Amino acid sequence: MKCLILGGAGFLGSHLCEGLLAAGCSVRIFDRSNIDTGNIAHVLDRIELHEGDFSDRSHYARITQGIDIAFHLISTTIPKTSNENPPYDVESNIVPTLHFLDAARDSGVKKIIFFSSGGTVYGIPEKIPIHEEHPTNPICSYGIHKLTIEKYLMLYHRICGLDYGILRISNPFGERQRAGSGQGVIAAFLNRAVKGEKLEIWGDGSVVRSDIYVPDVINAAIKLMNYRGREKIFNIGSGRGLSLQEVSKEIEKAVGYPLQIAYTPHRIMDVPVNVLDIGRSGMALEWEPLISFENGIQNTLKSFVKDSDKSGKKRTAD
Repeated sequence: MKCLILGGAGFLGSHLCEGLLAAGCSVRIFDRSNIDTGNIAHVLDRIELHEGDFSDRSHYARITQGIDIAFHLISTTIPKTSNENPPYDVESNIVPTLHFLDAARDSGVKKIIFFSSGGTVYGIPEKIPIHEEHPTNPICSYGIHKLTIEKYLMLYHRICGLDYGILRISNPFGERQRAGSGQGVIAAFLNRAVKGEKLEIWGDGSVVRSDIYVPDVINAAIKLMNYRGREKIFNIGSGRGLSLQEVSKEIEKAVGYPLQIAYTPHRIMDVPVNVLDIGRSGMALEWEPLISFENGIQNTLKSFVKDSDKSGKKRTAD
């Protein structure tokens, strides 16, 4: 199986690359020009790496040639800032994706797997846990662009037979997630914890999320690659909701010393609770999260401590 990963040098993409190689797949990555390849340095001799601007259509025929499955992980925006410039969100995410779908169709790509957002496409939930059939009313432009791409995948499947699958992923975390990316509260918390800095919690800390450790996400993606059933959209989460306060307490246990917390104003783009119903993924994909939140935190913490040791900024217990 020859696979293309759009955004393969990033946090999720690099883990997906490892998973596909382990599954015996051939991997081609497309990512930004002059991208930092640190996340994939250990596999560069086993993959094809293509660089360029995703908005530049001239790349598409080349990168889709001979591809069986394309994984779409590229996003130029994040939930936190997407409302600041919705036109840019549309122009840099939705429009290039449509041109890419045309190229994928013309090149004979068999299936597109899209990494969507289980944390934003539903908006403020009417009931918990959130099933895939729950109304979709995103309250940030990021969620709107993710949902729009989902709809276009449905359209292309209908009009030209291009198969697809959608993973609505809830708050993935793990090694290689950048603490300063503006996305990923656990990475931000762990980074501050190992440096002895205050954790920043927005609002009163009651916001609830369903964080999932990245290897479980990749396992779901590989199962979806081989899935041939009728379902197209799958929630991928831990099935367990934790407030920011509870997450901070778990991190405090992991590091082994008290942490200081600074409370910041509530963010308008945050829904109060987001816990996904993962029953469909269990039934159709025979998938379930296998790694506990606590073990995921411990594994991720080790990577942050290692990075902190390199920079000489490790926090030690008082």
